[in-house]
Amino acid sequence: MDMRQLRERLHLRTVDVASIVGVGESSVRNWEKGRTMPKLKINQTAALCRLYKCSIEELEQAVSESMAKANQNEDSTLT
Repeated sequence: MDMRQLRERLHLRTVDVASIVGVGESSVRNWEKGRTMPKLKINQTAALCRLYKCSIEELEQAVSESMAKANQNEDSTLT
């Protein structure tokens, strides 16, 4: 499950996540597209895990999957 799937399974909008965690909506979109990795304070990370109803390990896996998908898309556009 990637970052977008974590959000969508709970029917949340990117603006909702951004507001609750205290980041810009563009940050959430960039995480989901694998463009950037979340750089959050510990309280923001905890809020994101509570919001997504996931463990820190599941969040870490979701970030990795989003980044991997972005790399795959980048590789396919280069060939």
